[in-house]
Amino acid sequence: MAVATSASISQLTALARSTFVGKAQSLRYCPQLAFPAVSNGCKVVAMATKKVAAPKAPKRKLSWLPGVKGGGNLVDPEWLDGSLPGDYGFDPLGLGKDPAALKWYREAEIIHGRWAMAAVLGIFVGQAWSGVPWFEAGADPAAIAPFSFGSLLGTQLLLMGWVEGKRWADYVNPNSQLVDWATPWSRTAENFGNSTGLQGYPGGRFFDPLSLAGDVKGGKYVTDYDKLSRLQLAEIKHARLAMVAMLIFYFEAGQGLTPLGALGL
Repeated sequence: MAVATSASISQLTALARSTFVGKAQSLRYCPQLAFPAVSNGCKVVAMATKKVAAPKAPKRKLSWLPGVKGGGNLVDPEWLDGSLPGDYGFDPLGLGKDPAALKWYREAEIIHGRWAMAAVLGIFVGQAWSGVPWFEAGADPAAIAPFSFGSLLGTQLLLMGWVEGKRWADYVNPNSQLVDWATPWSRTAENFGNSTGLQGYPGGRFFDPLSLAGDVKGGKYVTDYDKLSRLQLAEIKHARLAMVAMLIFYFEAGQGLTPLGALGL
């Protein structure tokens, strides 16, 4: 009887193995088990099927021209794959077909957008504080001007030329412009290096003192790429809005209007 029982168990085991092997099932076999009613200290582990999740449908990229259903390179250019923050397929002139050109245009968009955001804020605050229109501030007699116009222009060209030259050099040869600066909180160069590995987003303690896109662990700045991606998208949206606002400010200035004046303030 015992031999027959052992033979039956062996047959059942062989049948179970042949049934589940190769079908994405997980079978944990206990070799000491002679019969389910016999207690021999071996735990019985129930078989569990592996759930295979259905593949997710590819996320549809938002379009800058949603009313057009034709698609194609006008709405969804093949050279824009959605990897850049704020990529809505806007490149009707095909300026980004060359990957090197696309990288340069994105760098230029970021820099111009940041300057535009600073300018919009400065225009509103400056006029609200002084009452002088932003396009007349430089010629206003009451303006504080400790330097002559020529000295101011020369200094600006010199400093901006140096900064832009360093930025260009870092664009051509990334991470080639590291400087060992001394700071009150740290005397290591790593705080001024590119901690993200992304052009235009250096991160680190110096460029992200509030740790908005990272965390300081063990005295070292560590980038949080989930936070960084959200901030990249928010920044490029605000940058584009600021550039459009500056264009409107220029048209208003041509009519002798200021942003606050146009708003009736």
